[in-house]
Amino acid sequence: MTRSAFRAGAALVVAIFAAHAAAADEITVICSGGFSTALRELAPQFERVSGHKLNLGWGPSLGTTHDAIPMRFQRGESMDVLIMVGAALGELAKEGKVVEGSRVDLARSLIGMVVRKGAPKPDISSVEALERTLLAAKSIAYSDSASGVYISTEMFKRLGIEDQVKGKSRMIPAEPVARVVARGEAEIGFQQVSELLPVPGVDFVATLPPEVQKVTLFSAGIVAGSKVGEAGRALIRFLASADARAVVAKTGLEPIVPAVRK
Repeated sequence: MTRSAFRAGAALVVAIFAAHAAAADEITVICSGGFSTALRELAPQFERVSGHKLNLGWGPSLGTTHDAIPMRFQRGESMDVLIMVGAALGELAKEGKVVEGSRVDLARSLIGMVVRKGAPKPDISSVEALERTLLAAKSIAYSDSASGVYISTEMFKRLGIEDQVKGKSRMIPAEPVARVVARGEAEIGFQQVSELLPVPGVDFVATLPPEVQKVTLFSAGIVAGSKVGEAGRALIRFLASADARAVVAKTGLEPIVPAVRK
């Protein structure tokens, strides 16, 4: 290679890196708890391959706690990408707060139960066994997001035990349910499996029986008015890609694999 050719090649590499740096954006991402463990692991990979920087924030999809996504909108916070319960994201799209058509479903999530580490694991393998466990438990905790809303407003009623458990069950705001169980402040706790598994001090028991299980979709979308929409879409494509699925599955979620078109 001649010296001039070498210099030209070097200049081209410098130009490519300069263009890459110029194209780098900062993306503010707000993620609800169910997908948070996966995002924490995947974020550095995305930053490395894309050059974009992620500013990560956390908060429940529903509710009125300070960090809840609805409250962030009320305060007028600047956000670019939301990763949250799909149904709630869909409502935000209807309200014009999320770009119509930007939603991508990332994973399915099941509700599970934990006890304090070392405690006996009650049987919840059937609807009847779950009912017995709930009636026998001294205290029950559930989240203030989608899984807890379902348990408190639907599941207890379906089991016909709403009145019996009312005095010993409580919704936990702004904290993983498993932490409350680990401290001994609740005998059993229910939340999305992906939010239970990372917490030390508890033992995972099982998921709810299929007959009373509530499958939750976690989805991503672009916030209306975002100035880094293309970078946000690149992040969502990465999170939905085959490269990300092993990490998503490891956290207790079921990655959604797009149907193959024939």
